[in-house]
Amino acid sequence: MKLAYYPGCSLKGTSFEYEVSLLKILEALNIEIKEIPDWNCCGASAAHSINHDLSIALPARNLAIAEKEGYESVLAPCAACSNRLKTAHYELETDDILKKKITGSIEMPYSAGMEINNMLEFLIKIAGKDKIKSMVKRPLTGLKVAAYYGCLLVRPPKIMQFDDPENPVSMDELVGLTGAESVNYSYKTECCGAINSLSKPDVVMALTGNVLYDIKKHGADIVVVACPLCHSNLDVRQREIERKYEEKIGLPVLFITELLGLSFGIDPKDLAIEGHMVTADRVLEKIKEL
Repeated sequence: MKLAYYPGCSLKGTSFEYEVSLLKILEALNIEIKEIPDWNCCGASAAHSINHDLSIALPARNLAIAEKEGYESVLAPCAACSNRLKTAHYELETDDILKKKITGSIEMPYSAGMEINNMLEFLIKIAGKDKIKSMVKRPLTGLKVAAYYGCLLVRPPKIMQFDDPENPVSMDELVGLTGAESVNYSYKTECCGAINSLSKPDVVMALTGNVLYDIKKHGADIVVVACPLCHSNLDVRQREIERKYEEKIGLPVLFITELLGLSFGIDPKDLAIEGHMVTADRVLEKIKEL
C-alpha cells in the first residue's frame, strides 16, 4: 500500500516534536511514508466557521493531489487535520453537487476513494499492534500514563467512524503495548478549548485545568496525546494554570509517538522530548530505572 503523509502546519512548526518522533518510530517499524507534494493548510480550525466551500476545498485539494500521485491511504497525524480531511472526504462522497463544485474550484478530480487515518488509526490498522509490541525493547512497566483524546479524534462519529466517541480505548491500548499502565480518569474526551486559545484564554485555562487536575488526582505520571492543539494547551499553558489556581500540576505531556519511541529504546534526544515546556526529566529518570 502506498502511504501518503499530510503533516499539516503544526508538525512543521510548533509541534515539530510530533513529526520528529513519528519519523523515528516509523523508521523502527520499517514503514515508509511520502509527504504529499505541494500540500496546503487544511483550514483548521477557522475555515469551516467562515466559508463552508473553502473549508471543503482546502483539504480536498490535498486529497486530490495524493490520489493523483497514486496513494491509497493518507496519514494525517494532527487530530484537527485528520478531522478536516475526513469531513471533506465524507461530504464529497455523499454530495455529488458539492463534489462537482469543489473539484471545479480546485481544478482537479477526486473520486473520494481515499482512506484517511489519524495517528491512532494508522498505528493500530497500518502498523499493527503485534508489530508495535514486538518493537518494545524497554518496557515502561510501572509508569502510569493518562491517554487524553480530546474532542476531534473520535467526533463526530458518523464522519470519524473510529473508536467509541464517549469511551475510546485505542490510545489506551497503545499505552498498554509499551508495558505502561493506562490510568482511567473522567475527562479523556472533554474539549481543552483549543479553538478559543487566542480569543477566550480564561475559558481555555478552565477547561484545560479540569483535565490536568483530574489526571493528577488519578495518579498519572505523564499525559499522552495525539493532537498538537491539545498538546499546546496541556503543555504550554500548564504553568499559567498553576499560577491561576495556585496548585502544582507538574505533568509532562508527550505525543503518543514519543511514548512509543521511548519503549522502542530510542534516545529521548532523538525524539525531541526536550522541546516541550514541562520537563519530562523526572519521568525519563524513572524509565531508566525500570
